[in-house]
Amino acid sequence: MSIEAKMLFYFVPFVLLIVWNLSNKKRVYAKNTAALEENKSSGLTEPASLHPIIDPIKCLGCASCVSACPEGEILGVIDGRAQLIHATHCIGHGACKDACPRDAITLVFGTENRGVDIPEVKPNFETNMPGIFIAGELGGMGLIRNAVEQGRRALENISRMNGVGKTTGDCLDLVIVGAGPAGFAASLGAIENKLKYVTVEQETLGGTVSHFPRGKLVMTAPVELPMVGKVKFTETTKEELLGFWQKVEKKTKPAIRYQERVEQVSAEGGCYRVKTNKNSYLTRSVLLAIGRRGTPRKLGVPGEERSKVVYRLIDAEQYRGKHVLVVGGGDSALEAATSIAEQPGTEVSLSYRSEAFSRAKQKNRNKVEQAEAEGRLTVLFKSNVKEIGEHSVKLDHDGELVEIPNDGVIVSAGGLLPTPFLKETGIEVETKYGTA
Repeated sequence: MSIEAKMLFYFVPFVLLIVWNLSNKKRVYAKNTAALEENKSSGLTEPASLHPIIDPIKCLGCASCVSACPEGEILGVIDGRAQLIHATHCIGHGACKDACPRDAITLVFGTENRGVDIPEVKPNFETNMPGIFIAGELGGMGLIRNAVEQGRRALENISRMNGVGKTTGDCLDLVIVGAGPAGFAASLGAIENKLKYVTVEQETLGGTVSHFPRGKLVMTAPVELPMVGKVKFTETTKEELLGFWQKVEKKTKPAIRYQERVEQVSAEGGCYRVKTNKNSYLTRSVLLAIGRRGTPRKLGVPGEERSKVVYRLIDAEQYRGKHVLVVGGGDSALEAATSIAEQPGTEVSLSYRSEAFSRAKQKNRNKVEQAEAEGRLTVLFKSNVKEIGEHSVKLDHDGELVEIPNDGVIVSAGGLLPTPFLKETGIEVETKYGTA
């Protein structure tokens, strides 16, 4: 074979490969651009939690961040640079930042248009009050895996504090407030580090997780749990996760005191006095691992005090054969509405003040669309509850007053940050508008 023939033999496939690669990139760019424009036109541009901001100067367009996201293609590459395509689907895994080879990604809370109240914490999870730490949902980390990791790491930092592990008398090393993902992980870490501690929980093991709807998928990624090691979860339901935690609790016997609610944390003689509805504890340090939903956001309308109005769904079966109204546009609202709509003879309406579900995952939106198409669910966009009667509910639906039959109302409008409690404790709270 001549030199020219050899060159042609190798050169042609090389050129074809380049052409195919460029053509494929063009198709990907076009698909991502179309998706981004569609989300913008639908108003689906505000992330609900921690999310990435990409520096276009540093970004190589390698798509490492795209493939790293456990939730799928939340990010996408357009014209050689990564962009947040499906902003409302992002739930704060943070894997994209770790995967970026150029450190082009910053994880932030809030946006220019939508602020998020976050307590001020240092990299070691300590607040401006020395010895008081925050981990988990209260600090903006609603994802279970992230909350567990924060609880574990916060405990490690607490165990290194001067005096911790050497307390005497009635003074404790640590009081952990909350037995949700972060608090439970920290409790196990306290045992592992041989700390003198107590955990107080106003309800049951799991905290907010225990109130999720039956069968809800709550965890899809491995996590490191003190005293247990790496736990590999895939498509884990609420019941499976709580069952696992209960087995761990039975085996390790952490000092968790249930049905005990913290009422005040105040400085006392170089330590802190933690007062609850049952006891009073003197402690060297405090870890607040409470949720942001402890105080549900209410509608503030006549009739809301009726017993048929609740702020979370526990069991969909109790609404079988009834007229039910679910209020809200986040994942909890959509999950509640679709699970109740599966009950025989039930008529469900879903009321949301905006014109799109901008804070819910795509899979939950798909379930709503399917239930609506099958006639099991009525979606009322651009609506607000005006009055809750004994057997009906009045709503302003896009400027028109409508009244629908009703036997139960579930308000899934999120929770209020316990700002008064934090401020009374001396903890500073900042409204973040797209800041790290």
